[in-house]
Order: sequence, then structure tokens, then C-alpha cells
Amino acid sequence: MEYELTEQQRTLQETVRAFAEAELKPGAARRDETGEFPREAVKRLQQMGVFGLAIPSVYGGGGRDFVSFVVAVEEIARVDASVAITLLAHNLCAGHIAAFGSEAQKMSFLAPLAGERLGAWALTEPVAGSDADGIATTATVTTGGWLLSGTKFFITNGSQAQTLVIMAVTDPGRGGKGISAFIVPADAPGLSRGKNLDKLGFRASDTVGLTLKDVRVPGDGVLGEVNRGFSQAMAVLDGGRLGVAAMAVGIARGCLEESLVYAQRRKAFGHEIGNFQAIRWMLADMATEIDAARLLVHRAARLKDAGRKFTREAAMAKLYASEAAMRAAVKGVQVHGGYGYTRAFPVERYLREAKLCEIGEGTSEVQRMVIARELLKSVQGSTFDVQR
Repeated sequence: MEYELTEQQRTLQETVRAFAEAELKPGAARRDETGEFPREAVKRLQQMGVFGLAIPSVYGGGGRDFVSFVVAVEEIARVDASVAITLLAHNLCAGHIAAFGSEAQKMSFLAPLAGERLGAWALTEPVAGSDADGIATTATVTTGGWLLSGTKFFITNGSQAQTLVIMAVTDPGRGGKGISAFIVPADAPGLSRGKNLDKLGFRASDTVGLTLKDVRVPGDGVLGEVNRGFSQAMAVLDGGRLGVAAMAVGIARGCLEESLVYAQRRKAFGHEIGNFQAIRWMLADMATEIDAARLLVHRAARLKDAGRKFTREAAMAKLYASEAAMRAAVKGVQVHGGYGYTRAFPVERYLREAKLCEIGEGTSEVQRMVIARELLKSVQGSTFDVQR
């Protein structure tokens, strides 16, 4: 398996890195404090084609591979994870339509999503998160289509998106096998969108609840086959977990880079603290785990690009990268000492953001369940390959 980036991927990396440094970094702390949605930054990234990177070129997107996507996510998250998670939620929406939509749906929705329309993906509900097949939002057949009613929660981009993909129960007696996915425009009558939640981290990202009261969706608004929404969502989440893993790598890298600078500037006992073994070991551990996490992310992304199954590898990448980010954030605060516990340095924000990486798109506990399940399936099928 190749581990080096192609020239095209490196060019993208450098372009996004330069934009993040020049356009995102100066206002990241202020947006975190105020909760202001990074509308102008998102618009600029849309114009650059970053929000359409993974959308097929035939529908107006960049048609780039998933390795390119995770490279871009890492560079953005290194500076402002709120912008990164906005991109991730958008890509869940666009990716679901690209993977399971009809040709007419792709032609109608993907080109705007590759341009200046923002997408959101609504699965989670107040009592249905990790237990995704426990959703209660219903879709009832009516003349000419469906009526959707229910409540969604923790929906990233929920009040900012123009296009939403929403999961709802179409056959209550079948559990997870009775769920369907629907494309819903943001201005659909009966759809109410709440205010941004007051969160620990990612404060500049848009995270809201949605209320659906007899929201009418035409018959051609169903994504793919009726009652196949849950299996679709699980496939989409494999890519979503890779995105979160890449974001975690970016957050961890931000912690390391800030700590390296601080360790060379801060003096104690007459020496730069970077000369002390205790600090050096923390920096070494951070760097090693970041590289390992990135390799896991890129391995899974390359499997996805090759059209191979990558469920286990995505879960491994998400599990390891998110927990490595949390460890890096704790070490980053420790390197900064008392200053790390204030908002004077970014590591305090990185610590708050790293925690969500262990929760969103399936908790660490869920990732371990997925990994173990896939391992056991491999053994049962006599196809176990620990090095794939």
C-alpha cells in the first residue's frame, strides 16, 4: 500500500493549509467565544471547491479521492475544528445522495451542494444516538408522497443547511429494516429548526434540534429503496467516521505544534522547558501517536478509494485517532502549565474539541463493538487478515 501523497494531493494540502493559516486562524478564538457561525470562511471554501471535493465531477464536484478529502479535513481541523465539522456534516449529506440517490436526484441536488449550498444529515434523535435503529421520526404514506413527523437532535449544520437528508421510520414493525432516507429542502413547510446548542467545544459550528410536523416530501424524495435507509446510513457512517478521524488528527497536530513552539519559548529554572526530559517525552509521544493515527486514516481512505470494504479499518482509525487526540490535548495543556488552562493559548480549545471526537459518529465504545464484530465475522468466514 502506498503511503506517500501524490503531487495533486500535496498541492491540495498546501493550498488548504495556506488558507487555514491566513483565513481561519486569525478569527478562530473569537468565533469559539461568540459562537458565530463561520459563514464567510465556509463560503470561501465552497468557492475553492473544498466542500465539493468528494462529489463526482459529472455532478459539478471535484471528483477527488477520499485520501484528498481527509487531507483537507486534517489541515482545516488543525486550525479551526468548527469549520472542519461543518465540512464533515455537509459531506455526509452529499455522500448519501451520491451513493444511493437516483440519477435525477443526483443531477438536482449534487451540483448545488458542490457549489454554495450547504448540506446536513439528520439521523440522531433525543433518545436515539448510538442506537441508530431506535429512531422514532415517522414517514407516513400520503397522496403523492410522504408526511414526516418527529424530532431530530444534535444535527450539525441543521439551521444553516439548504438541503437535508433525514432518516425516518416507514415500517414501524421492522425495526432498523423499516427505516428510509428522505431528501428534504430547508424551507419545507412544517420543518422547524432550533437555536445553536451551547456546547463545550465546536462552539462556532451549527448544532441544533429539528422539529418535523407533517413535513410533506414528494414520492421522488425517497433516497434509494424504501426501508433501506438504515443500511444506507451505516455505509455512509463508515466514511463519516474516517472524516472524524482525520479531524482528530488535525486537532492533535495543532496541540503538538503549539506545544513545540511554547516549549522553545518558555523558560523555567534557567532553561527552555523543551530541554527537560519530561517535556520531551510528552512531545515524542504526541508526535508518534499522531503519525500512527494518520496512517490508520489513510489506510482506510485508500481502501474506500479502491472500492474495498473498510468498515473495520474506519472504526480502528476513528477509535485510535480520537483517543490519541484526547491524549495529545491533555499533554498540550500540561506542557503549557497554568497558561494552558486559560484561553490565552489554543490548547485549551483543542482539549474541549478533542473530546467530541470520542463521541460523534459513534462513541469509542461503539467503535470497539464494530471492530470486534468485524474480527469475529472474518474468523467465521475464514477470511481473517490482520494486515489487510
